[in-house]
Amino acid sequence: MSQDRPVLGILLMFGFCVMAPLGDAVAKILGQTIPLGQLLLVRFAVQALVLVPLVWATGRLWRMTPRLLRLMALRTLLHIVGIGAMFTALRFLPLADAIAIAFVMPFIMLILGHFVLKEEVGGRRIAACVVGFVGTLLVIQPSFRDVGWPALWPLAVAITFALFILVTRQIARETDPVGLQTVSGVLATVLLAPLVLLGEMTGAPVLDPVMPDGREAALLLAIGLLGTVAHLLMTWSLRFAPAATLAPMQYLEIPIATLIGWLIFHDLPDGLAALGICITVAAGLYVVLRERALARRAARISPDGTAA
Repeated sequence: MSQDRPVLGILLMFGFCVMAPLGDAVAKILGQTIPLGQLLLVRFAVQALVLVPLVWATGRLWRMTPRLLRLMALRTLLHIVGIGAMFTALRFLPLADAIAIAFVMPFIMLILGHFVLKEEVGGRRIAACVVGFVGTLLVIQPSFRDVGWPALWPLAVAITFALFILVTRQIARETDPVGLQTVSGVLATVLLAPLVLLGEMTGAPVLDPVMPDGREAALLLAIGLLGTVAHLLMTWSLRFAPAATLAPMQYLEIPIATLIGWLIFHDLPDGLAALGICITVAAGLYVVLRERALARRAARISPDGTAA
C-alpha cells in the first residue's frame, strides 16, 4: 500500500526540500553569466537524458492519447515558463525571498480551485488566503524597494505553477509519474533546442548561447540533475505517504533556502521580510491542516449524509 511507509515518504519529501533550493541556488550563480534560454535547455535536456533510459529499463508506459499529449504540451509550456520566471527572479532577489514569495501558490490554488473547479472554499480558508497575501506583500516590500518591478517575478512563478498543478491534476491519474516527467523533459527539449541553437540569429540576449567554462559546465549539469532528482523524490514520496502528511513538510523549503542563501550568498531576509515569511508559512500551514481536517470529516460521512 502507498501509505504503509510514511517515514520513508517524509524522508523523500525532505530530500526534495533540500534539492529544490540547491538547484535554485546553482541557477542564481549561473544566471549572471549564462543566458536564460541555455539554462532552461540544459535543465530539461538533462531531465530527458536521465529519465528516458530509466523508462526503457523499467518498462514504464509513456505513450499517450492525443488528448493527454495536448495537455502534456500545455503542462510543459507552463513548466518552462514557471522555471524561467524563477530563474529570472533569482537574478534580482535573495534566494529565500524569491522562494518565500512563490509560496503564495497554495493560496492561488485555493482561489483557482474555487472559481475554475467549483470547489467549495469556506470563510476560514479565505481569511487564511488574505493573511497569506499580506505576509507575501511584507516579503515583497523590501525587495521592491531595492530592485523595483523584478521583485514581482516570484508572483509570476506562483501563478504559473498553480496553473501547472491544475493541468497536472487532469492527467496524473492516467499516466505514470516517471513517464510523465520523461515526456515533459523530451517535449521541453524539443521546444527549447531550436530557440537556443538559433538564438545568435535572433539577437535576443536571453537566447544567445555562450560557451561555458569548466566550472559553469559542471554547474549546468548540476542544475539538470538537482531538478530531476528533486521531482523524482517528490513523486516517490507520494507513493509511501499521503499528500496530507507531506504537504506541510514542503514549507521546510523556506528555512532550508534561507540557510543555503546565507551559506552561499551571505543573504538573510531583513526584519520585515522575515516577519512576512513567518506569516506566509503560518497561513499556508493553516490552509493545509484545514484541508486535511475537512478531508477526514468527509471520509467519515457516508454518501447518504450519515456517519460512516
